[in-house]
Amino acid sequence: MTTLENHRITSPTSYREAATLRRVWDWPTRLVHWGLAASILGAYVSNRLGASYFSLHLFFGYATIVLIVFRLIWGVVGTRHARFVNFLEGPRGVLRYVSAVGRKRRTRYAGHNPLGALMVITLLLVTGAQAVLGLFGNDEIFNLGPFAGLVSKEASLFFTSLHRRLFYVIVFAVVFHIGAVLIHVFVKREPLILAMITGRKPADIVLPEEAIASSRSLLAILLFVALTAALIFSLDVAPRPDTDIASF
Repeated sequence: MTTLENHRITSPTSYREAATLRRVWDWPTRLVHWGLAASILGAYVSNRLGASYFSLHLFFGYATIVLIVFRLIWGVVGTRHARFVNFLEGPRGVLRYVSAVGRKRRTRYAGHNPLGALMVITLLLVTGAQAVLGLFGNDEIFNLGPFAGLVSKEASLFFTSLHRRLFYVIVFAVVFHIGAVLIHVFVKREPLILAMITGRKPADIVLPEEAIASSRSLLAILLFVALTAALIFSLDVAPRPDTDIASF
């Protein structure tokens, strides 16, 4: 999981670009990462375009829910570095990592470091809550979320308010995440962005026994299909409000 070395990092080339690359991230994990980025951006843009793009806004919300639920399950049954048990650490592990970074000690993680792991969980939970709340919301003008009929008008408005406010939390988390990645790329010279595209990291970061052999593609595809079908079914059977939006 981690190597804290006894010498300090003295230059930005501490993580050199090795000729050999080893696979760390499976394609489902990478798909979720970039899919969530696209869905968050798409949901924001479609919301800014106005009420006439509400259907597109809903689509991005549905995609977010499927991706997040998949990632939570994949964190239990997925490949080595996708599983939460292999990268989540308690407060002691986080403090140990922060202390090492503060003292400019070299750290080596094949997968997520402890702070990166916390950011993964934070983004999954906050973004997931944002998407789920949107299912029960309404814009008080033309559109209702697909599950708005399951709750009262007051509850729907409350969920809508939370839905809007959580957006700012997501923005803060995303900016923090991007900043941390850029530090790794330009200061520590660790190619995190390229690794999340190709799934591979240099051999001086990933030991041979830490590399993954496959992405468990069949399991991932079946899980994606099952979650998509479950969402479609739940949307189909959800009751529609009997009142029009003006009175709702």
